[in-house]
Amino acid sequence: MSYTVGSGADGVPPGVEKPGEKLALGVAARLSRYLQVLIQARKMGKETISSQELADYTHVNSTQIRRDLSGFGKFGKRGVGYNVESLVDQIRKILHTSGQHNIALFGAGHLGTAIATSDIFADHGFRVVAVFDVDREKVGEHIGPLEVRHNSQLRDVIDEEDIVVAVLAVPSAAAQRLAEELVDAGVKIIFNYSDALLQVPPEVTVHTSSPAVDLLYALYFYLT
Repeated sequence: MSYTVGSGADGVPPGVEKPGEKLALGVAARLSRYLQVLIQARKMGKETISSQELADYTHVNSTQIRRDLSGFGKFGKRGVGYNVESLVDQIRKILHTSGQHNIALFGAGHLGTAIATSDIFADHGFRVVAVFDVDREKVGEHIGPLEVRHNSQLRDVIDEEDIVVAVLAVPSAAAQRLAEELVDAGVKIIFNYSDALLQVPPEVTVHTSSPAVDLLYALYFYLT
């Protein structure tokens, strides 16, 4: 990887990934937001996008956007903007998300069904390859092309499908025990849709998604 713009002593902007190092959390978070907008723009048929358009959709200052992207190379043209397809590919490489990543989904209720049948993960290179539930009445049913399996099969399926990401759409009371089983099976990333505060080893990443928290965040900026 080469860097064409830099302000640090080694020629790399502060927060930008140097070879062998991770991105700063703020940079990674912003790049992920840019990628989300770019993928949607591509679906809408847009071929180019300006830093101001990215700013309008992400609420990140356009100067910050140009600074973030210039740290990794020259992607845009003045007066033209960024090529959407090219920038999608480049950001995916920067975030190390190129290629296909398999996901196991736990919970075949309304939320789990919505997640399994949505394009939200597929658009970003993630594929739900297995759905699990503890309800014997749901086991054997199909959500799209996937047959619902019982949780007792999780270890074998995680090994067979090389799964490192699990999505939990289960009741809070069941989340901790399930998380422990997943960690024992080798899962390294847990995306948690329950309200449970999961305790896992430090090498396992947990991201808890709460619409209420996102709403509070939005209201803070609206009210202040």
